[in-house]
Amino acid sequence: MKIALTHFRVGETDGVSLEMEKWKLIFERMGHEVVFLAGSEGLVDSYIIEELHYKHPINERIVENAYDNLKDYPDEDSLKKEILDYAHTIEQKLLDFIQKEKIDIMIPNNIWSLGWGLSAGIAFTNAAKKSGIKFVAHHHDFHWERERYSKPTCGFVQDYLEEYFPPNLDNITHVVINQIAKKELEERKGIIATVVPNVFNFEAETWKVDDYNQDFRKSIDVGENDILVLQATRITERKAIELGIEVVSEMKSAIHLNKLKHLYNGKLFSENSKIVYVLAGLPESTPQYLQDLKNKAESLGVDIRFVNDKIAHSRSIEKNEKVYSLWDAYVFSDLVTYPSILEGWGNQLLEAVFANKPMVVYEYPVYLTDIQDKGFSFISLGAKHTTNDQGLVEVENEKIISAGAEARNILSDAKLYKDVTDINFDIAKKYYSYEALYVYLQHLSIFNKAAMQL
Repeated sequence: MKIALTHFRVGETDGVSLEMEKWKLIFERMGHEVVFLAGSEGLVDSYIIEELHYKHPINERIVENAYDNLKDYPDEDSLKKEILDYAHTIEQKLLDFIQKEKIDIMIPNNIWSLGWGLSAGIAFTNAAKKSGIKFVAHHHDFHWERERYSKPTCGFVQDYLEEYFPPNLDNITHVVINQIAKKELEERKGIIATVVPNVFNFEAETWKVDDYNQDFRKSIDVGENDILVLQATRITERKAIELGIEVVSEMKSAIHLNKLKHLYNGKLFSENSKIVYVLAGLPESTPQYLQDLKNKAESLGVDIRFVNDKIAHSRSIEKNEKVYSLWDAYVFSDLVTYPSILEGWGNQLLEAVFANKPMVVYEYPVYLTDIQDKGFSFISLGAKHTTNDQGLVEVENEKIISAGAEARNILSDAKLYKDVTDINFDIAKKYYSYEALYVYLQHLSIFNKAAMQL
């Protein structure tokens, strides 16, 4: 069969684009022909419908007027006309593409999930009705999960959200990435979806020290005998990085430092060694949150480093200085924190497991529903939190104390370190590898018959 994976953009570093590339690889292994269709093609080849572009000026104007402030149109009818006219343009190009390329299955990613592309959602629905081909709606998150889409400026926009996001048609199969989304979709729309989790390539070559990255620690002024605790995610409020700061602070307490002499890797942790908290991700929070993190680290005596200027999606040389990949940061870390209170799934969790690093994890809702029962061995911060007057996340102090002690035990015991990371790797490979994705996709009803014939 010929399959078209579609999104507003492809070949970029956003989570949806990355998952699409994984699906493409697996479908090709199953013997299908796969193409991309998007508004922009990034680093991969794609068919283009320019009106699908994530930042197309017409769509951006529609979004702003539909959800923020109706200011660029004389009345609601004028906004509705532009939405429908724009949808008609996309629909015609989409139907032409389906016919010319002889597409058997179309897989829109998030196009029917969020309210960002009102015209696109309408266009894809009409194309699904008129073309008669099979569609798989891959939902990564929904409009009802986002504050911006909760109070449209016009009543008809709310009607569109209810009718088209997502639509309920016989030739559309729905896929979500977690059990919470599955339950919400059924309760809100009466749609029964299949859960296909995010995955990672556990057959890939292990990240390791090489000629390029061997000076990574030196470049960020972290000593060879220091303990590097890594926060690999972007810096946003829901990542609750303040909890990571508290754990590192606890690790620095005298009761733990006195027992941190010989590390798991044979290095000596001396009185000159430090525990350094390295934040590799791009700051996407409010300036106030960033300052709050710095203030908290200073008040607790935590040596915190913001190194995003030295980290990118891939290695490069910029202004005669090395830029390292995120994978390089994992290689040189000793422990990874993942204290997020809200995640759609949790890609960085799989990255850290692949890197064979122990993890400190807050048990966010999707973790509890989809991941906890798999048997991972993580250092837990529990599943309950409060928010203080500053808006910072807090957990019971006993959880912080316990996490500090567990981290110390793992970091000072080579066998325990290996046992924990090996167990986690084996579990993740079983449930969240490309091989697992092959099985998940095989079990989708519209692919089952074709897969059995291969």
